[in-house]
Amino acid sequence: MSRVVVFDRFGGPEVLHVVDEEAPVPSPGEVGVRVEATAVNPIDAMMRAGASPAPVPLPHARLGIEATGIVEAVGDGVAGVAVGDAVIVTAIPDAHRRGSYADRITVAANSVIPRPAELTVPEAAAVWVAFSTAFGALVEVGGMRPGERVVISGASGGVGRAAIQLANRIGAEPIAVTRRSARVSELRAAGAAEVVATDEVDLVDAVREITGGAGADIALDLVRGPGQRELIRALRPSGSLVAAGFLDSRPTPPVEDPTVRVANYRGFGLLSDTAAVARMAASLNDGVRAGAFRPAVDTVVPLERIVEAHERFERGENGGRKIVVTTV
Repeated sequence: MSRVVVFDRFGGPEVLHVVDEEAPVPSPGEVGVRVEATAVNPIDAMMRAGASPAPVPLPHARLGIEATGIVEAVGDGVAGVAVGDAVIVTAIPDAHRRGSYADRITVAANSVIPRPAELTVPEAAAVWVAFSTAFGALVEVGGMRPGERVVISGASGGVGRAAIQLANRIGAEPIAVTRRSARVSELRAAGAAEVVATDEVDLVDAVREITGGAGADIALDLVRGPGQRELIRALRPSGSLVAAGFLDSRPTPPVEDPTVRVANYRGFGLLSDTAAVARMAASLNDGVRAGAFRPAVDTVVPLERIVEAHERFERGENGGRKIVVTTV
C-alpha cells in the first residue's frame, strides 16, 4: 500500500488529506520510486486552490512535482536505472494524477537522475525544481554569459536563490529584487551582488545606478503581472527578459519596447528534452561538488502533517525557503 495526499475540492490547506492506495506498478519504460521526501512548491498551492495555469480535474486530485527516493522497481525496456538507485525525480507533468506527495510513485525512466551524494535527503527533495527552472530560464533560454548583469525578481524564493547561485557560478552579476527591505542582508548572504528593495527605492532608477546607466542585460521575471513593465524598463536596449513564474495573478501588460526580447520559460517542455536535462544535471552535480549550489530548506515535516506544511507556506513563514515533506 501507499499513503497518498489527495483533495476532492479546491480550497485552503484543509482540503488536503491522506488516503491509502495500492502501490503503483511501473509500466514499460517506467520506474517505481519509493519516495523519501518531496517539497512544497508554489504550483502545488495554486493547484490546490484551483488557480493553476492548467486545469486540475476533481475529485481525488494529487499534488507534488519534485521528489527524491530509491528506485524499487523497473518496468520492461528500462536501461541505465537499477533497483536500489538513489534518484531525483526531474519531471511529473501529470502531478494531478501521480504527484509526489506519496510513499510510492511511478515515473518515466528518463525522468530520474542520480542523486548527488553530497546532498542530504531534504536538500535533494528541494533542489531540482528551483535549480532546473533557473538553469532552463537563464542558460537554455536566456543564454546568460559571464560578465552579464542579471536582474532577478522574486529573488527570495527558491528559484530566485537558485538563480543567484547559478549566476555567480557562471560569472554573471546577480541583482536581486525584493519587495521587503528586511530581506536585503539575507539576499546578500545568499550571494546577490546587489539587492534592490522596492519598498525603499525605484527599481528602474536603482538598476540604472548599479549598471552605470547602461541597464541590465537579462531580467528573470519570477512574478509576472504589472511589475514586468518595470523590469523591461530596467534592461539595456536589446536586452532579454525571461518570464518563469506566476506569483502575481494580475494581468501582465503587453510589451511596449520592440527592442527587448521576451521569452516564456516552459518547464515541462524543456524537461522532456533529455539532452537539456543532461546539461542541467551535469551543471547541478558540478556546482554541488564545488559547494556552489545548495537549496535553502526551511522546515521538514512528515506526510501526515501536510496541512500544516501548506498552512506555513500560505502564511509565508518559510521566507522563500523550501518546506520539505518526508514519508519516512
